[in-house]
Amino acid sequence: MMMQNISCTVNGKPVTLLVDVRKSLLEVLRENGFTGIKEGCGAGECGACTVLVDNIPVDSCLYLAVRADARNIRTVEGEARGGTLSAVQQAYLDAGAVQCGFCTPGLIMTTTAFVEKHRGKKVSRAEIRKAHAGNLCRCTGYESIVRAVEKCLKVEGDRE
Repeated sequence: MMMQNISCTVNGKPVTLLVDVRKSLLEVLRENGFTGIKEGCGAGECGACTVLVDNIPVDSCLYLAVRADARNIRTVEGEARGGTLSAVQQAYLDAGAVQCGFCTPGLIMTTTAFVEKHRGKKVSRAEIRKAHAGNLCRCTGYESIVRAVEKCLKVEGDRE
């Protein structure tokens, strides 16, 4: 087994980890207490394991942990601050976009990146759906997810 030290930032906190070079970022994060990240398919098809790496959504099941060296990682656990949900997390609750919850962490991270990128811009429902196409959800029917994203964009961008 070949091990390597990596130093990165996880949810705003610098960390140094000794990782097996064969392990995915998903495995390493979960082993280090970030259990909000879910493994669905293990093949990059479902999006349940989505985290942000330098503010870009990635399937952490396919992303080797050693590639996270010197990167900024954000997980669903880091989005709430001081006991208050992020605007995206709150919008998901308000829109009823949380049902079984298995896919929710990955969807929250995909939405977070989308909202941050499109803040103050007008986007279509088709653009929202396309941006979330890598996240599978068996419970919600997606309409509530689209409404949650729209709510975030309205609140974040203060637009109708």
